[in-house]
Amino acid sequence: MMPYRFAIIVSEFNQDITTELYQGACRGLAQAGVPASQIDVVKVPGAVEIPLAAQWMAQSTQYDAIICMGAVVRGETDHYRYVCEQVSQGCQQVMLEYNMPVIFAVLTVDNEEQAWDRLGGKEGHIGEKYAHAAIQMCELSDRIKHKIDVSNQENTIFA
Repeated sequence: MMPYRFAIIVSEFNQDITTELYQGACRGLAQAGVPASQIDVVKVPGAVEIPLAAQWMAQSTQYDAIICMGAVVRGETDHYRYVCEQVSQGCQQVMLEYNMPVIFAVLTVDNEEQAWDRLGGKEGHIGEKYAHAAIQMCELSDRIKHKIDVSNQENTIFA
């Protein structure tokens, strides 16, 4: 059984896309042996609200990684650019402030067709890939912490 706890934040805006993205992440976590009981899910109205929810989840200290899911589709105004910048910078800020993996699983696309191409198209399902990225980062964190705590030797993190 996978020892990690995950939080998934899902934007309700562009819900058809984000629901499929979320389902892919759940499949990816399940394939890796993560039981549903080790996954908490919260929904937020839109992508801009994702970083605040991620901060709240990180502050709770209950999770090993947070997966932030949304879909921002380019429109005819500059709003797309502002939303993308706010969400990506906000997620990165939470990751660095709380020293934990915060996976930026927010699709930023020109049109819905591009989003659906990432949800089972020729490249596979990106939701599953985001889940695997969260697991990989948790495992990397464990390896680094273990080697540093046990050996106290420089340059031996991956030996």
